[in-house]
Amino acid sequence: MTAAVFLDRDGTLIEEVGYLDRRDRMALYPWSIDAVRALNRAGIPVIMVSNQSGIARGFFSEAALGDIHRHLASLLAAGGARLDAYYHCPHHPDGRVAEYTRSCECRKPGGALVERAVRELGVDPRRSFTVGDRWVDVALARTVGARGLLVRTGYGALEEARPPDGLTADAVVDNLIGAVSWILSQ
Repeated sequence: MTAAVFLDRDGTLIEEVGYLDRRDRMALYPWSIDAVRALNRAGIPVIMVSNQSGIARGFFSEAALGDIHRHLASLLAAGGARLDAYYHCPHHPDGRVAEYTRSCECRKPGGALVERAVRELGVDPRRSFTVGDRWVDVALARTVGARGLLVRTGYGALEEARPPDGLTADAVVDNLIGAVSWILSQ
């Protein structure tokens, strides 16, 4: 089993725009391709794990999300980078779409998306890292036994200023390229 990097999407890999419902609203941070490509070259699987409650809330569909992720994959590929898997949680207990309205274990900080990566990709969460712009991404690391990094992009700078009791990041860095540098130095 190998280490992996579990990346949050919005505010970490791409710019935070609220509920991203169309691919034309998506913008990669200028360092994202380089950061992902560096992990690819190091042989570390890069896995996106993202809460997408906009599906449960009726803001966009699974098909729209698939289109956004295909577009993301094409932008990364144009720069010689790739994500090894895309996992998302479409659920939320306050949703309006009945089939997605519930509490679940795949919603971060629940570990079901990481458990799926363990089954499907053979990664070892205890040797892995989570990277995100919210404390829930660091909490996911604690749930699965990984190391958790908080980036200051997206909501990260606001989150850094109000850490929850009893939760600390293994590192707080400016952005994804900073996170990748920290990870590769470990």
